[in-house]
Amino acid sequence: MKKLMLSSAGLVLIALAFLAFNLFSSLSLSGARLDLTEQKLYTISAGTRQILAELDKPVELNFFYSDAASKDLPALRTYAKRVEEMLKAYQREAGAKLKLQIIDPEPFSADEDKAAEFGLQGIPLQQGGDSIYFGLAGKNAEGQTQVIPFFALDQEEFLEYELSRLVQSLAKPERPVVGVLSGLQVNGGFDMMARQPTPAWMVMEEIRQLFQIESLKGDVDLIPEKVSVLLLIHPKQLPEQTLYAIDQFVLRGGKLLTFVDPFSEADTQAEMPGERVVDKASNLEPLFKAWGLRMLPDQVLGDGSYAMSVSMSQDQRPMRHAAWLKLPKNALDQDDISTAALESITVATAGMLEPLEGAKTRFTPLLRSSQYAMPFDAKRFGMLTNPEELIRELEPTGERYNLAARISGPVQSAYPEGIEGHQDGLKQADNINVIVVADTDLLTDRMWVQVQDFFGQRIPQPWADNAGFAINALDNLAGSEALISVRSRGRFTRPFEVVEAIQREAEVQFREKEQALQARLADTEQKLAALQQNQDPSKALELTPEQQAAVQQFIQQKLAIRKELRDVRYQLNADIEALGSRLKFLNIALVPLLLTLGVLALWLWRRRKHG
Repeated sequence: MKKLMLSSAGLVLIALAFLAFNLFSSLSLSGARLDLTEQKLYTISAGTRQILAELDKPVELNFFYSDAASKDLPALRTYAKRVEEMLKAYQREAGAKLKLQIIDPEPFSADEDKAAEFGLQGIPLQQGGDSIYFGLAGKNAEGQTQVIPFFALDQEEFLEYELSRLVQSLAKPERPVVGVLSGLQVNGGFDMMARQPTPAWMVMEEIRQLFQIESLKGDVDLIPEKVSVLLLIHPKQLPEQTLYAIDQFVLRGGKLLTFVDPFSEADTQAEMPGERVVDKASNLEPLFKAWGLRMLPDQVLGDGSYAMSVSMSQDQRPMRHAAWLKLPKNALDQDDISTAALESITVATAGMLEPLEGAKTRFTPLLRSSQYAMPFDAKRFGMLTNPEELIRELEPTGERYNLAARISGPVQSAYPEGIEGHQDGLKQADNINVIVVADTDLLTDRMWVQVQDFFGQRIPQPWADNAGFAINALDNLAGSEALISVRSRGRFTRPFEVVEAIQREAEVQFREKEQALQARLADTEQKLAALQQNQDPSKALELTPEQQAAVQQFIQQKLAIRKELRDVRYQLNADIEALGSRLKFLNIALVPLLLTLGVLALWLWRRRKHG
């Protein structure tokens, strides 16, 4: 009886302790989080924390999500939950500097009108049905707004980057200054070959809409402090003072996007009517060496897999050009914000980049060739009239070459002793952020856009993502170092890799059996046709004993193979079900069992200690 009373009292104490712990945790540990995901998907990065810590004035975020209307969309609801959790993490980190409102804009409500005022547009589920809102609108103290119209499910890994970018753009709404130094007539000029003026490149028109442009001369000896990103296009034969100015700009934290080229077809100033083609290459060799990379000298990339079909003249048939390439999505880095959302980029007579051995910087490829590529001598392209020659001469090396790369990490100055008149400059930097592209022609209109004149207004119709790449890169580099560090995170939805491997293995077996069945069917039909060759046409529908035996044999074979296919399918399901049973055991039985054993072990240890 005494033991029973002790047991009852113990249970009451355990229950009271459980209630006390829950009350304590709900009051004092409400903000505590334990992120056990592999890539810390619910933990904001150090870069985001820095952006939030630097908020001077309050920022308001309005998360519009049609909760009721999306009840039949589980994938969207799961992602919406992650967006909400991430926004709440921002709010906890920023405190009073960030105000978050979660709004369900029901049809014909004031909340739906508010979403429309911000410029958000609902996506109709079906014709005549309700619309889904799944976007974010932010407002700063001055009343300026920034929006994410709709959170795309296929851009999930860039969620934190997009949120931090929006917050930073509200905190610092002034347009970034892009300093442009170009050896090509990107702002319009005069074509010596055609002897007529040329308009500004459309990519510059696109850039001008988003950034403040500061044009720099080719002999500049100091990059202005207000320039946050330096854009170099075909930096050809720059004087030492300009190279030194670029070196110092990068060392003091300036960001750089440069387009160099072993053979720039856009460099029409390098050729005159009736004269031979002179050097059309550009490079930043002394700076590249200090930054841990190089562009292969006098080499142009040829690629048989990505070669474009081009027409050299109107009366010629299209032919494949091994040096004019259309890079598909799988040739673009899917983990870098500058290339991840793009579908294709076209280049012409591009160069190849490679990291230097022993470099301390990190070389991250952004654009790459296929394995069916090889270098060509750049001199070949000065008088090339038949691109098919390149295809015939192509001997793939099996190597994938880099056409663009991001360079980051610690560097030393390319001019450690300075230059004449400038000996007191910076000698090193802990981290630089530079994007190098080994092609200038990708920026020209003919490589990515068709421009139509509509009553004096130039209307672009892009057919490649070249301008998108340049703008994404500038936009990324124009952000703070904290924002650049965020970039991509892992995906919230994780694949069942073991299950997929089991399915792939079973599908291989299934295909083999299916092919065997088709082969046997074809063989049997050939036998039937051979037996029917000498048959009387008037008895075409009658089967001879030989035909009956062949058909019976085929039926038996077919039944046997179908049974084997059922066995393969059964084994596939059996393996997956066995894996599921093991996981259920681990989740339902093993973990509680281990906890129980742990409690028993603790009880026995305490009993022995006090016994």
